[in-house]
Amino acid sequence: MTQCLGLRGATTADANTKAAIVDATKDLLEELVAANGIAENDVGAVFFTTTADLNAEFPPVALRVHMGWEQTALLTSPEIRVPGAHERVIRVMLLVNTERSKEELVHVYLKGAKNLRARGTQPG
Repeated sequence: MTQCLGLRGATTADANTKAAIVDATKDLLEELVAANGIAENDVGAVFFTTTADLNAEFPPVALRVHMGWEQTALLTSPEIRVPGAHERVIRVMLLVNTERSKEELVHVYLKGAKNLRARGTQPG
């Protein structure tokens, strides 16, 4: 049975530059796609958030320009400022049409975001 599930991931950018934001986002998305065997047609929408210190580029540029996803709805939003939260974080949630169960999805956390889920104190 096909169902729509949320596939999550996060990474950090090395700097607040266009290249760093796009490169980090592209690496994250390529790993999410490969780990879950998904294609653009499987995805209903993609939501991005960034911490306030990342504003040099929109993360969806990685999908549109560098990965060729032209038909998927994309949205970016800022994270709320939480004292002590990680910096330069890019989060993503893909709404994926899949026959996998929630337990079978592979959520991906890279670089400085690897411990976000383990902490339980930050959205993932």
